[in-house]
Amino acid sequence: MTTSLVSLDWLVLAPVLAPAFGVLLVLLADALAPRARGLHLPIALVAVGAGLGALPYAATSAVPARSLCRPGPEARCFYETAPWGLALQFLVLAGALLVLLMLGPGTTHLDRTQRGGPAVTVALVLAATTGAAMVPATRDLPTWLIAIELATLPAIALVALSRGRGAESGALSLLMVSLFSFALLAVGVGLWTLATGDATFGVDSLRVAFADPDRHRVLLLAILFLIAGLGFKLSAVPFHLWTPQAFVVADEPISAFLATVSKAAALGAAIVMLSPLAALNASGDSGATSVRLVIGVLAIASMTLGNLIALRAQDPLRLLAWSTIAQAGWVLAPLAMLTPTAASASVAYLLAYAAGTLAVFAVAAAVHSGTEGYGERSLTAYAGLGRGNPVLAAILALGLLTLGGLPPAVLGVVAKVVALQPVVGAGQWWLVAAAILNIVLGIAVYLRWLLIVVRPAGDAVPQRLRLDPGLAVALALLGAGLIVLSFAPGLVIGLTR
Repeated sequence: MTTSLVSLDWLVLAPVLAPAFGVLLVLLADALAPRARGLHLPIALVAVGAGLGALPYAATSAVPARSLCRPGPEARCFYETAPWGLALQFLVLAGALLVLLMLGPGTTHLDRTQRGGPAVTVALVLAATTGAAMVPATRDLPTWLIAIELATLPAIALVALSRGRGAESGALSLLMVSLFSFALLAVGVGLWTLATGDATFGVDSLRVAFADPDRHRVLLLAILFLIAGLGFKLSAVPFHLWTPQAFVVADEPISAFLATVSKAAALGAAIVMLSPLAALNASGDSGATSVRLVIGVLAIASMTLGNLIALRAQDPLRLLAWSTIAQAGWVLAPLAMLTPTAASASVAYLLAYAAGTLAVFAVAAAVHSGTEGYGERSLTAYAGLGRGNPVLAAILALGLLTLGGLPPAVLGVVAKVVALQPVVGAGQWWLVAAAILNIVLGIAVYLRWLLIVVRPAGDAVPQRLRLDPGLAVALALLGAGLIVLSFAPGLVIGLTR
């Protein structure tokens, strides 16, 4: 009788395998039927939908859900998803589904905004989605590093294929940053392995390394390299400069993908790396305390700089880019506490941020249809939107209020409270004070845009916008979702616990 080297649960793996299989089907369909250009988006939607459909099984099978496990009672699993990981996978797949809807369902929008044809764009979105869904489930360093890059490199290609003016320079900026980030992560992974003698993010090996003075210093250096590398992925200050350069030159759905799905992958990677440090922080290790200070400073710098520059932005996508930088600070603030509840708080905040951001990007895609590229969008285009397109204005208002944390978008209010709970619990009042100041700055950022929406358009007659069917469906889903979650924000919190 033979014994299997690893145990497999295919349904637990489905959130990653479904979009990966979708890539193969899209490329196969393009090779066998190159003229059937309308097949690619439906295939992608089915693939992503299959991944979403498998999440309830993983959520109820075990806590955490595991696969690719070696035999034996103490053997490790190479694939493991805690509740926060399942919530991130839901965000990745749901975000990819909405982005695909914004791009379709026909090929007119794709042909106008993306080069290379629909098959290439759809395959790249699915490939990046596969990597992003894989990141929060990885526990070994090589797979973790590969998954991060799989979530990043196709996104760079999506920016490069945009037809907007300046797309090549934006993609080049993103590529250079990605290469530098990969170098930092690779060095950090090497130092982590050298210090711990372990190729996984294990708590026991980490504790042993921290107890040895020489290995302790190497491990601290490894953590700093890893934080810097992930800072680029999260758009945290001072690793943020690529964000506005890439956002303003890409099509709105592609920028929305960068702002949500790519950020979910980066957050998942950060939580996987920082989770073992929570045990050291609980024991009062000074090394863990210094890591907490570094992440807290990054959070404050990201919040403050992002909000201050967003206050002056005239291009709506540039404003959203700096908003993404500011929101990265809110995502990092709970993580800086290195407590067991920090991961859930950060993921819950990211879920609320993603819902609001996707809604705003979807409205921007409708308002700025045909004006992709640097310098072609302006906030003045939203004047009179409330009169000419009240439904679009309402969805935009809900999205902006969610990002600002203002009622009636209760989801945004609850998200900020949840993000601050671990910080208050840890007694880090300097970080609480900076966060409260940035709440005020953030409100000013989003109310500035909202006031333009409700301002009359002057003598011009407001035009009613024609929406692509896919974009209309995405707007309807996002509007309904924000309304439901504002009445029941606990649904988002429950996903992470």
